[in-house]
This record gives sequence, C-alpha cells and structure tokens, in this order.
Amino acid sequence: MAYRCIMVENKAHLSIRQQQLVIALETEHLIPLEDISAILVENRQSTITAAAMANMAQRGIAVMVCDERHLPCGVLLPYEQHSRRLQVVKRQLNMSLPKRNRLWQQVVQAKINNQAHCLKLTGHKDMAEKQFSMSRQVQSGDKGYLEGTAAAQYFGALFGKGFRRGEENGINAALNYGYAILRACVARTLAVYGLLLCHGLQHCSELNAMNLADDLMEPFRPLIDLFVIQNISEDELLTPQNKREIFGLLGCDILSAGQHHSIPYAIERMVQSLITAIQFNRIIPLTLPVIIPLRRHQYE
Repeated sequence: MAYRCIMVENKAHLSIRQQQLVIALETEHLIPLEDISAILVENRQSTITAAAMANMAQRGIAVMVCDERHLPCGVLLPYEQHSRRLQVVKRQLNMSLPKRNRLWQQVVQAKINNQAHCLKLTGHKDMAEKQFSMSRQVQSGDKGYLEGTAAAQYFGALFGKGFRRGEENGINAALNYGYAILRACVARTLAVYGLLLCHGLQHCSELNAMNLADDLMEPFRPLIDLFVIQNISEDELLTPQNKREIFGLLGCDILSAGQHHSIPYAIERMVQSLITAIQFNRIIPLTLPVIIPLRRHQYE
C-alpha cells in the first residue's frame, strides 16, 4: 500500500528509473513508486519529466504543485483509470436530487461531529456537546444550513471570538495550506474511481472544476484545524517546518468505520462507499472519518 508523502522544498529534478522516482538534488534519492501516496513540489524551480508525470498518473499518485505564495494550486489527476468510467459517470449524473440531499446530510453530520471531536480534544467540552447535538439535527440537504451555523460557532470557540476566516494571519495561512492539500488528495481519489469532479452533491458552481472534491473533503477539515490550534499562532508566519508538518498530516491516523487507517486510505474508503451509494436506489451509509488525537499511522 502506498504510504509515503514527499515534499520537494529545494530545487530538484524529478525523473523515473526502473519504477523508482529519482529526486536529483546534490545527490540522488530513489523512492519506489509503489510506496508513494502523494508528492508536493513546492520549489518553483524544480523540473519533472513527462515520463515521471505519466508513471505517477498511472499509479494514482497525487502530484501537487504550488503557486508563488507556496500554496498548493494544482494537482495532476489520473485519466481513464477506471475500467467503466462512462457507466460510473452516467450513474453519478442520474442521481436524483433527494438522494444527493441525503448523502449531503451524512457529509454535514460527519463534519459537525468531527468539529465536536476537535473541540473536545482541545478542552472546549460545552461547545463540543452543542456541536454533537447540532449534528443530530441536520436535515436532508441541510435545509436549515446548520453547517454554516455550526462552523461559525466552532471557529469562534476554537480560535477565539474575534477570529475571521478571511483575514490574513498565521492561522488562516496554515488552514488554507492544509485544506488545499486535502482537496487535492480527495480530487485524485475521485478521479481514480472514475467520478466526475465538477458534479457535486451540494457544491454546484459552474466556475469550480472540483465541486465533488469540495463536498467530500468537508469531514476531514477538522483534522487540519486540530493541528493548527495546537501548533500555530495567529501572529506568526507559516514556516517551511510548519508546511512539512501539515503535509505530513496525510500520514496521520484516523478512524474509518471504526478501524484505524491513514488519511489517504480513509479518503479511498469514503469514495468507494460513494460509488456503492450511487449504484443502488436505496440510501447507503457513507464510510466517513472520525478524527482522533494526532498521531502517525502505524503500518504493519
């Protein structure tokens, strides 16, 4: 199983040799492709061969690149990885609105539950109980928009009443960085399973090519929040070390259907459950994550 998340911070040349990724700095570093789950190329002077990109796309490796602010801005998505992609897309497009609403209800409930777990882990027990209660009140399609109400209360409790998501500070920079990495990993997995990224359950912007990824990343966001509240202050700059640690969260442990898994595998199990839900007329429970205290996932 792929488990390594690689971050390229210095100028490097990436190529392929005998099914290994070669990262050429002052010396060469060889990593078996089968071990790689994701790679983030942060240095804008780095180069990568077409053969390397093709091999990583074929293996479903999430290859992310950064903009001038060192924020992830793009991901290489595998093309035609699913053997019955047309069938999958047809079923996805034919999903009824009531069914999409019921699936979105599950996603929102999981997100608010994870916000509650994050609050509980950081000592905000009263607000955590309110969030748990709110998650049980989410209706089909989240008609009462409890997602937004819960998020406003959650961020105020976690980062302070004066905190605003749109402001430029260390906390928001770290959150944006982490969310972008999660989004890319979810998008990669959706593409591997043949789903149409622009067709979401709830997100439906015609200007957004990743509506479905934006839907399904929601329950994973509190994992980033938990790291940020424990490690980043509002008045500090986001350092290279912070970025390495945030990217390394992909290797953390999370509960998926009561089992301990890495983040990428939990994302894959969630997408597999969505495929199953799309195939049947009845509502199938999605395999959604539950966050736990931050720790590295242990591979057997």
